[in-house]
Amino acid sequence: MVIATSQTQLDKSGALLSNVTWETLEKLDTDLAKTGALLTYLDGTLEIIAPLSDVHEEPKKTLCQLLEIYMRMKNIRFYARGSTTIGMKELGARKEPDESYCLGTRKSVPDLAIEVIVTTGGIDTLEIYRRVGVQEVWFWEDGVISVYCLGSTGYKLVSKSELLPELDLRSIEFYSRMADQYDAVNAFMQLLK
Repeated sequence: MVIATSQTQLDKSGALLSNVTWETLEKLDTDLAKTGALLTYLDGTLEIIAPLSDVHEEPKKTLCQLLEIYMRMKNIRFYARGSTTIGMKELGARKEPDESYCLGTRKSVPDLAIEVIVTTGGIDTLEIYRRVGVQEVWFWEDGVISVYCLGSTGYKLVSKSELLPELDLRSIEFYSRMADQYDAVNAFMQLLK
Protein backbone atom coordinates (compact mmCIF):
# COMPACT_ATOMS: atom_id res chain seq x y z
CA MET A 1 0.00 0.00 0.00
CA VAL A 2 1.29 3.46 -0.90
CA ILE A 3 0.46 6.28 1.49
CA ALA A 4 0.04 9.69 -0.11
CA THR A 5 1.48 11.73 2.73
CA SER A 6 4.46 13.83 3.53
CA GLN A 7 6.53 12.35 6.32
CA THR A 8 7.57 14.90 8.92
CA GLN A 9 9.33 12.68 11.42
CA LEU A 10 10.60 9.11 11.52
CA ASP A 11 12.65 7.29 14.09
CA LYS A 12 12.91 3.84 15.63
CA SER A 13 9.92 4.43 17.90
CA GLY A 14 7.50 5.44 15.16
CA ALA A 15 6.50 7.89 12.47
CA LEU A 16 4.59 11.14 12.22
CA LEU A 17 2.74 11.59 8.93
CA SER A 18 0.74 14.54 7.65
CA ASN A 19 -2.12 14.83 5.13
CA VAL A 20 -3.53 11.42 6.05
CA THR A 21 -7.21 10.85 5.30
CA TRP A 22 -9.52 9.05 7.71
CA GLU A 23 -9.91 6.30 5.12
CA THR A 24 -6.13 5.80 5.04
CA LEU A 25 -6.10 5.71 8.84
CA GLU A 26 -8.73 2.96 8.83
CA LYS A 27 -6.80 0.98 6.22
CA LEU A 28 -3.57 1.27 8.19
CA ASP A 29 -5.42 0.29 11.36
CA THR A 30 -6.46 -2.94 9.67
CA ASP A 31 -3.06 -3.56 8.07
CA LEU A 32 -1.16 -2.97 11.31
CA ALA A 33 -3.65 -4.66 13.66
CA LYS A 34 -1.42 -7.62 14.50
CA THR A 35 1.82 -5.62 14.86
CA GLY A 36 1.02 -3.93 18.16
CA ALA A 37 1.53 -0.48 16.65
CA LEU A 38 -0.56 2.34 18.12
CA LEU A 39 -2.23 4.91 15.88
CA THR A 40 -3.05 8.44 17.03
CA TYR A 41 -4.85 10.80 14.66
CA LEU A 42 -5.71 14.50 14.73
CA ASP A 43 -6.86 16.60 11.77
CA GLY A 44 -4.94 14.69 9.10
CA THR A 45 -1.82 14.05 11.18
CA LEU A 46 -1.13 10.43 12.03
CA GLU A 47 1.35 9.22 14.59
CA ILE A 48 2.32 5.55 14.39
CA ILE A 49 4.04 4.31 17.54
CA ALA A 50 6.01 1.08 17.55
CA PRO A 51 4.86 -1.65 19.94
CA LEU A 52 5.37 -0.59 23.52
CA SER A 53 8.34 -1.80 25.53
CA ASP A 54 8.76 -2.89 29.13
CA VAL A 55 10.00 0.65 29.89
CA HIS A 56 6.45 1.79 29.13
CA GLU A 57 4.33 -1.17 30.13
CA GLU A 58 5.74 -1.89 33.60
CA PRO A 59 5.15 1.59 35.07
CA LYS A 60 1.74 1.68 33.40
CA LYS A 61 0.69 -1.60 34.98
CA THR A 62 2.07 -0.55 38.38
CA LEU A 63 0.27 2.80 38.25
CA CYS A 64 -3.00 1.18 37.20
CA GLN A 65 -2.79 -1.50 39.89
CA LEU A 66 -2.20 1.20 42.52
CA LEU A 67 -5.14 3.24 41.26
CA GLU A 68 -7.45 0.23 41.10
CA ILE A 69 -6.51 -0.85 44.63
CA TYR A 70 -7.25 2.67 45.86
CA MET A 71 -10.67 2.70 44.19
CA ARG A 72 -11.55 -0.76 45.46
CA MET A 73 -10.48 0.00 49.03
CA LYS A 74 -12.46 3.28 48.95
CA ASN A 75 -15.51 1.52 47.44
CA ILE A 76 -15.41 3.64 44.29
CA ARG A 77 -17.18 1.80 41.51
CA PHE A 78 -15.08 1.78 38.33
CA TYR A 79 -14.87 0.07 34.98
CA ALA A 80 -11.42 -0.31 33.43
CA ARG A 81 -11.59 0.18 29.68
CA GLY A 82 -7.95 -0.47 28.88
CA SER A 83 -6.68 1.10 25.69
CA THR A 84 -10.03 1.00 23.88
CA THR A 85 -9.86 3.34 20.90
CA ILE A 86 -11.86 6.55 21.35
CA GLY A 87 -12.71 9.21 18.80
CA MET A 88 -14.41 9.31 15.43
CA LYS A 89 -14.20 10.72 11.92
CA GLU A 90 -16.63 13.57 12.69
CA LEU A 91 -14.27 14.82 15.42
CA GLY A 92 -11.17 14.42 13.26
CA ALA A 93 -9.55 12.74 16.24
CA ARG A 94 -8.73 9.26 17.45
CA LYS A 95 -6.54 7.86 20.24
CA GLU A 96 -5.87 4.72 22.23
CA PRO A 97 -5.20 5.76 25.84
CA ASP A 98 -2.66 3.70 27.73
CA GLU A 99 -5.44 3.00 30.22
CA SER A 100 -8.87 4.48 30.81
CA TYR A 101 -11.64 4.23 33.39
CA CYS A 102 -15.32 4.98 33.72
CA LEU A 103 -16.28 5.90 37.29
CA GLY A 104 -19.69 5.04 38.68
CA THR A 105 -21.18 3.54 35.52
CA ARG A 106 -20.05 2.28 32.13
CA LYS A 107 -19.96 5.02 29.51
CA SER A 108 -18.98 5.30 25.86
CA VAL A 109 -16.37 7.92 26.78
CA PRO A 110 -14.13 7.23 29.79
CA ASP A 111 -14.02 9.71 32.66
CA LEU A 112 -10.28 9.24 33.16
CA ALA A 113 -7.51 8.56 30.64
CA ILE A 114 -3.96 7.72 31.65
CA GLU A 115 -0.90 8.28 29.48
CA VAL A 116 2.55 6.97 30.39
CA ILE A 117 5.12 9.13 28.63
CA VAL A 118 8.36 7.46 27.61
CA THR A 119 8.94 9.32 24.34
CA THR A 120 7.37 12.56 23.19
CA GLY A 121 5.14 12.63 20.17
CA GLY A 122 4.01 15.24 17.74
CA ILE A 123 0.24 15.22 18.26
CA ASP A 124 -1.62 17.26 20.88
CA THR A 125 -3.08 14.46 22.98
CA LEU A 126 -5.12 16.82 25.14
CA GLU A 127 -6.86 18.22 22.05
CA ILE A 128 -7.98 14.72 21.10
CA TYR A 129 -9.28 14.07 24.60
CA ARG A 130 -11.01 17.49 24.66
CA ARG A 131 -12.88 16.73 21.45
CA VAL A 132 -13.92 13.33 22.74
CA GLY A 133 -14.95 14.75 26.14
CA VAL A 134 -12.69 12.88 28.57
CA GLN A 135 -13.16 14.60 31.92
CA GLU A 136 -9.67 14.06 33.33
CA VAL A 137 -6.29 13.06 31.85
CA TRP A 138 -3.24 11.95 33.81
CA PHE A 139 0.25 12.00 32.34
CA TRP A 140 2.85 9.88 34.16
CA GLU A 141 6.39 10.80 33.19
CA ASP A 142 9.52 9.75 35.09
CA GLY A 143 7.40 8.93 38.13
CA VAL A 144 5.58 12.26 38.25
CA ILE A 145 1.84 12.58 37.58
CA SER A 146 0.38 15.68 35.94
CA VAL A 147 -3.41 15.95 36.11
CA TYR A 148 -5.48 17.89 33.58
CA CYS A 149 -9.19 18.53 34.17
CA LEU A 150 -11.58 19.51 31.41
CA GLY A 151 -13.40 22.80 31.83
CA SER A 152 -15.43 25.06 29.55
CA THR A 153 -12.29 26.50 27.92
CA GLY A 154 -10.28 23.27 27.68
CA TYR A 155 -7.94 21.45 30.02
CA LYS A 156 -6.36 23.03 33.04
CA LEU A 157 -3.37 21.63 34.93
CA VAL A 158 -4.47 21.02 38.52
CA SER A 159 -2.73 19.92 41.70
CA LYS A 160 -5.14 17.09 42.52
CA SER A 161 -7.69 14.90 40.83
CA GLU A 162 -11.21 16.29 40.66
CA LEU A 163 -12.60 12.80 40.05
CA LEU A 164 -10.73 11.36 43.05
CA PRO A 165 -10.18 14.39 45.29
CA GLU A 166 -9.07 12.41 48.36
CA LEU A 167 -6.38 10.49 46.46
CA ASP A 168 -2.86 11.50 47.49
CA LEU A 169 -1.12 11.70 44.11
CA ARG A 170 2.31 11.97 45.73
CA SER A 171 1.78 8.54 47.35
CA ILE A 172 0.79 7.03 44.02
CA GLU A 173 3.88 8.60 42.43
CA PHE A 174 6.14 7.25 45.17
CA TYR A 175 4.88 3.69 44.90
CA SER A 176 4.80 3.78 41.10
CA ARG A 177 8.56 4.47 41.13
CA MET A 178 9.43 1.47 43.30
CA ALA A 179 11.61 -1.09 41.53
CA ASP A 180 9.49 -4.10 42.45
CA GLN A 181 5.85 -3.94 41.33
CA TYR A 182 4.63 -6.61 43.75
CA ASP A 183 6.24 -4.91 46.74
CA ALA A 184 4.95 -1.49 45.62
CA VAL A 185 1.37 -2.67 45.36
CA ASN A 186 1.49 -4.49 48.71
CA ALA A 187 3.07 -1.52 50.48
CA PHE A 188 0.43 0.81 49.07
CA MET A 189 -2.34 -1.55 50.23
CA GLN A 190 -0.88 -1.51 53.74
CA LEU A 191 -0.80 2.29 53.67
CA LEU A 192 -4.51 2.42 52.79
CA LYS A 193 -5.60 0.02 55.55
